[in-house]
Amino acid sequence: MACESQPAGTEKQDPTSASLFYYGTQASDLHWGKEPHNGQVLLVLTANNTCSSTSFDMELCAEKLKTFGIQMPVDQWKSLIQNAILDPEVRRYMFYNSRAFGIAIAVIFYISIWANIYSTMQLYSFGLHWEVSILVTLAAMALTIIVILVIDQHQKKIHVNTDVRLAAANEVFMKHNVLLGVTDVMDRHQNILQLGFVHFNLEKCFQSLADCITELKSNDQSALRHKLDQFCVTTETVIQMGQGRAEESSSEDSPLLPNGKKGTLAFNELLPLIPEGAPEVMAQQLLVIFSAYYIRLLISGQLPEVLMLRHVEHTNIPCLCQFIETNVLDTGHCCFKVR
Repeated sequence: MACESQPAGTEKQDPTSASLFYYGTQASDLHWGKEPHNGQVLLVLTANNTCSSTSFDMELCAEKLKTFGIQMPVDQWKSLIQNAILDPEVRRYMFYNSRAFGIAIAVIFYISIWANIYSTMQLYSFGLHWEVSILVTLAAMALTIIVILVIDQHQKKIHVNTDVRLAAANEVFMKHNVLLGVTDVMDRHQNILQLGFVHFNLEKCFQSLADCITELKSNDQSALRHKLDQFCVTTETVIQMGQGRAEESSSEDSPLLPNGKKGTLAFNELLPLIPEGAPEVMAQQLLVIFSAYYIRLLISGQLPEVLMLRHVEHTNIPCLCQFIETNVLDTGHCCFKVR
């Protein structure tokens, strides 16, 4: 991945500063007519997630995007990124789901499991033998590995609090053939957020995905709806009960609470991320919703390899429509290599 190795022309700042830049394409290449290919990382902004005062340098990011021919006013997308990622509650969520926190949990889990098993074995006569320490260590290591695998599988799933929140920003950037995704890395015992900007022309992916949805609708529309209904968000609606309502009602219908207090009624509602519509509308919504999820796996190197390339050149990763068809629509046409 371009974010793992820095080619010539890469600009890098101090890891403790607000932003770092890694380039997958040099601006001079564009002047010679060399267009970036799909899936190529243009740049990555980084920020220290352990310090609440740091943030992404949006002004410098806009200047770097101009070198790639992307002319976008900062006000058009700055607030979309800030509201999606830099909100304190979101940053806390990302820290608690980061690799750094996962490693810390695994270490604490291993120590506690080892101590509990060993102290339990001490209650029996054979708990004093040195062979027991080896067995306890192996058992604790096995349970810890299981916990690490569970955490790793969770990181490969779509995150509503981060990936879906970037949908609005991706809807703006995809008009300029750019997709965004955010992930985290460990750098000198610090949790660093990475906001990746990846070149991706979605015209072919959009058409392939629309054709796939059309075929699935003609075969079994209810099965398609069942697959898409798994992706939904929960919204809470609060209804304020007015004070004057009790005065207008009769004494028999008056509420038990005093008139001076307001009552609230809250109920949860499930909203599907991909509502029913024309195949083109559903395809566009799928690309918008799952683009940040796809880019997060791309810049972190977690995308699987494919047997046959479709709309991504120079790399053996799936394109966005392949990824959606296999992981979301479950078409059965598996194109991924088994590692």
